[in-house]
Amino acid sequence: MLTTRTWHIQRLFFLMSARDHFLQDLRDEGFSVTFIRSANTEVGIQEFRNSFPEIEIEVAEPSSHQQYEQLKSAGLTFIPNDFFLTPRPLFAQWAGTQKNLVMENFYRAQRVRLDILMEGNPPVGGRWNFDADNRLPPPKGDHQWPAYLEHSRDQIDSEVLDDIKKRNLPTFGSEPDTTWGTTRAAALEQMDHFFENSFAEFGAYEDAMTTHTWAVNHSLLSPYLNIGLLHADEVIDAALARYDRGDIPIASAEGFIRQIIGWREYINGLYWHFGDHYRSENSLNATRPLLPLFEDSTKTQMHCVSTQVKDIEARAWVHHIPRLMVLSNLALITGTSPQEFLDWMRRAFIDSADWVMVPNVIGMSLHADGGQLATKPYASGGSYISKMGNFCKGCAFDPKKRIGADACPFTTLYWDFLDRNKERFSKNHRMGQQLAGLQRLSDLPELRERAKEVLDLLSRGEL
Repeated sequence: MLTTRTWHIQRLFFLMSARDHFLQDLRDEGFSVTFIRSANTEVGIQEFRNSFPEIEIEVAEPSSHQQYEQLKSAGLTFIPNDFFLTPRPLFAQWAGTQKNLVMENFYRAQRVRLDILMEGNPPVGGRWNFDADNRLPPPKGDHQWPAYLEHSRDQIDSEVLDDIKKRNLPTFGSEPDTTWGTTRAAALEQMDHFFENSFAEFGAYEDAMTTHTWAVNHSLLSPYLNIGLLHADEVIDAALARYDRGDIPIASAEGFIRQIIGWREYINGLYWHFGDHYRSENSLNATRPLLPLFEDSTKTQMHCVSTQVKDIEARAWVHHIPRLMVLSNLALITGTSPQEFLDWMRRAFIDSADWVMVPNVIGMSLHADGGQLATKPYASGGSYISKMGNFCKGCAFDPKKRIGADACPFTTLYWDFLDRNKERFSKNHRMGQQLAGLQRLSDLPELRERAKEVLDLLSRGEL
């Protein structure tokens, strides 16, 4: 597994060091621990059975289709996976009652079922969703962004990094620094840091992108949640306790809690509901190979893209809006293969997991499922990036221009994407306004030619 792909070294380090710290914690608590390093999962299971034939192996339900089938074939006994607040059968029951699998409907049902931010029947504040209050661009002028929390390294961390180098495992990206902790204690410290320093303005700047901070007010808890160093229950309890102190806006509290009990649970539920074949969906017939700029920040002059890829190279993470509206948006409007982009996302992000990335990339980001998850594609030109970020100032490209050498590639390719897919989107009522705008373009022939040039240059890493 460790040699089948080229992983971001910080992702590999994080997973391996967290594992070794967990094993040491078990030993310290008096458990007998057997660690086996094998060529693959099946071989490791057989080696354990050969050494301990009297032991029946029980495992938590795996979080990926592939591992589920591997362990099922090996005849292991499953116990329910408690990493999530919504058991898989319960999500399937909800999905079976829905005409459309709308996340907002699921989220409201979660609020009621879990009795979170409720005042009896009505929701706290009289509204289910305060998202309209949470879409501010980064403030102009000086702003005090939260300080980053740094995590110290110990002997286990050093040994893991040495092991990665000694085994010459295929990796990319900058070596681990102090951005990510690898222990349960570090995860709890990160959670406390967020609620004390970033929670209040989380909602307001949830969608903002700025070169002045790589984290904005985001919690940075997803890596810890996704490998089990934190549980959703305790994160929600901490969020509610902090909100109850009275100085956190409802828009921030509701927006954060929605990410945990709504979006996170919804994505995991859809991963199992759609099945393993979902990863192969490609309704837009997108076949372009992964662009060089995704693997090398020097391969583009687009300031917004190079900044995000540099951040990924540095720490294997950017927040959800750059993922969706910069990186995924570019993959969508260039017609990049969903499967190649999915593979890159799985390798590049510290918080990636199969259950996270498959629905997010195939459904939410690249519209490869034909609208099963999101009813319209999340495509945009340079105007959205200009509004929600500060990348355009000093960039080589103008987000207001569609054609010409200095036209923003996002703007050019957005209209070209609509043009290429106008027949496919013609029956989508949510795309009517965009397609009407396309029909009004007087420079469409010139735009098509410029789009061909842009796609060619991007494919060569020269734009």
